[in-house]
Amino acid sequence: IEEYIKTGKVRALEDMKAKLPVNIDELYGIEGVGPKTIKMLYDKLHVKNLADLERVAKEGKLRAVPGFTEKKEHEMLKRIEFFKRGKSRRIIGEIYPLIKQIEKSLSQLAGVKNAIAAGSVRRMKETIGDIDYLVAAGDPEPVMEFFTKMPEVQEVVGKGPTKAFVRLASGMDADLLVVPEESWGSALQYFTGSKEHSVELRKIAISKGLRLNEWGVFRGERKVAGTTEKEVYRALGLQWIPPEMRENSGEIELARQDRVPKLVEYGALKGDLQVHSENSDGTATIEEMARGAKAFGLDYVAITDHTKSLALAGGLDGQELLQQANKIQELNDRLEGFRVLASAEVNIMKDGSLDIADNVLDKLDIVGAAIHSHFSLPIEAQTERLVRAAKNSSVDILFHPTGRLINKRDGYPVNIERVIDVAKDTDTVLEIDAHYDRLDLRDEHVRMAVKKGVKLVIDSDAHHPIHYAFLTFGVAQARRGWATQQDILNTLPPERLLKALK
Repeated sequence: IEEYIKTGKVRALEDMKAKLPVNIDELYGIEGVGPKTIKMLYDKLHVKNLADLERVAKEGKLRAVPGFTEKKEHEMLKRIEFFKRGKSRRIIGEIYPLIKQIEKSLSQLAGVKNAIAAGSVRRMKETIGDIDYLVAAGDPEPVMEFFTKMPEVQEVVGKGPTKAFVRLASGMDADLLVVPEESWGSALQYFTGSKEHSVELRKIAISKGLRLNEWGVFRGERKVAGTTEKEVYRALGLQWIPPEMRENSGEIELARQDRVPKLVEYGALKGDLQVHSENSDGTATIEEMARGAKAFGLDYVAITDHTKSLALAGGLDGQELLQQANKIQELNDRLEGFRVLASAEVNIMKDGSLDIADNVLDKLDIVGAAIHSHFSLPIEAQTERLVRAAKNSSVDILFHPTGRLINKRDGYPVNIERVIDVAKDTDTVLEIDAHYDRLDLRDEHVRMAVKKGVKLVIDSDAHHPIHYAFLTFGVAQARRGWATQQDILNTLPPERLLKALK
């Protein structure tokens, strides 16, 4: 684990991959391609890498492999193209532990006053192209020396007195800028971005007879601000704006009016309402998931194992769900200071009906519903599936409403504004699935839901206790959508949450 955090790779695993005749990393990155498919493609068509897979699909040879049809062949080409478009940007959750480890190492150096990963990392964008480190220190030389000689570094691309550019062993590019402490705030604002946000700030500065750059805010040659970000924004007549909002999408006008919302805090969640156990496709017992959540600092979880029509995930039928609910009650009798809620991730069928009867669902504490199949339906039909589920009085939450997988698939076509409107009318809650390859709802959809007054929950979609850490990315997504604590129901204690869902 330490090796992975430091380098983004595990040498023993990389050695094993090198002995294989196929490029596992490339092929496994394609949505719907798993170990069995990779082996079958190699055995039948000698597919070794992404280029081979694209070639056999274009040549019409893929349909000769068991399980593939002409339609699936065309779908595979779309997935390959989608994957290729996303290769230039990494999912933030994949690289986040490494980013934070380097940030921590820099901050612990003697003479360093501040150190942070700025840019799209600080804005918590779902994908990042590179990593921008900013350090405040009186003497940049030892910082530069440390940065360019870190074990995580594969190649030093460039190095100057205060700037360095490296390529990490993980494949990511990273750069470092060291600034004096008195310029920390202005440099932090400048290198956090976004570019469009910063351009607007510079326009405001010019309109006030000021000059804004990474070194400070100046009136003529006199520096008037720059030590802190708040000082910089204040010099421009603006309220400080959280990094996640800085996309030039209306936040600056709010800051002019001192109306920037108080966003939901990273430690505000009290519960997690999408958690899986080994009874479906999770890898731990319900008790292990509960104790893991308590250790993480949560007060409750909802166990949302899959339901019967999702056979590949070991879905439960109605009787099994009720039996599980009884066992959960027995567990609650043993747990102190923690509560497990009986729930389910009910499958939404092609026509929008659910695969579990309402009289069973009504006996559970919470019911979530989600689409897991028939992704290629027309937008009208797909939207109506979600609308019908939202109108079902047994359903409390729509899980991962668009079905997307970042850098793998766009998700099914859906009129999300209509779904949000129906959610408002039916008091149905929408989920922000915090698993870093989903982050579904998207940030723009979160903002739309917040504007319309639809309540949200942030869930990890945990299949193992270690996955509770994903909640950080869900909170970030909520903040990027301008959500406050009042917008997020699982910031409430369990009793108030259940009352709010009734």
